[in-house]
Amino acid sequence: MGIIDIVLCGLPFTGDVPQGVFAGNTGSGNKEENILEAKEISKAVIKRLPRYYRYLGELMEEKVERISSNDLSKKMHVTASQIRQDLNNFGGFGQQGYGYNVEYLYTEIGKILGLDTIHPMIILGAGNLGQALANYGDFEKRGFRLVGIFDVNPVLEGISVRGIEIQMISHLPEFIRDNQVEIAILTLPKNKAKEMAKVLIENGIKAIWNFAHTDLDAPEDVIVENVHLSESLMALSYNLSQYRKEHIDK
Repeated sequence: MGIIDIVLCGLPFTGDVPQGVFAGNTGSGNKEENILEAKEISKAVIKRLPRYYRYLGELMEEKVERISSNDLSKKMHVTASQIRQDLNNFGGFGQQGYGYNVEYLYTEIGKILGLDTIHPMIILGAGNLGQALANYGDFEKRGFRLVGIFDVNPVLEGISVRGIEIQMISHLPEFIRDNQVEIAILTLPKNKAKEMAKVLIENGIKAIWNFAHTDLDAPEDVIVENVHLSESLMALSYNLSQYRKEHIDK
């Protein structure tokens, strides 16, 4: 697993849970129309959905057609009851005695996560992290289409990253309007992030994936996901220290 996979699947969900997330199909495989019930889903459940999606994708690659909650729990190292409880928030998807249809569950979780639509996005900050994110091909497979890369450094202007030329920030407002950009990824220095977030919001951006070393505040109609890579590394350091105390330093 590379650093981008860790960013996508291993970090805490810190944004607001969208209101009115709907319960989904029961997964029985029949053609009956299911009644959608509006529910408010906890952040903890939302945080786990990308992990379910990833594991189900791996099962599809292995040509697995169905799986029980017990077998899925062994792969994911969570309890079967936790899996059933999480999925019941959206209607269940499973059938007693059959388990889960892998492809169906993968598709439905993708819909819940909004991966069944295309999300045009841009990157602000074409340094090492910005270019690493731009080069991550799996974004497009999940519906996130990179359409622009921007920076303030004129030396970088015109350099192509995966076929997309780096542009200057001065072109940003017009580009956002012309390309109906939904998501902006910030890989800027801390002292520039808040100023640039304001520009993005003023020009209609509704979601910001923020890698700057500061938490961003935004209006209620703008979703911000603050990502701090160092916090994940510090959590790793803590666990390593605890392991040493329990198993080595005795």
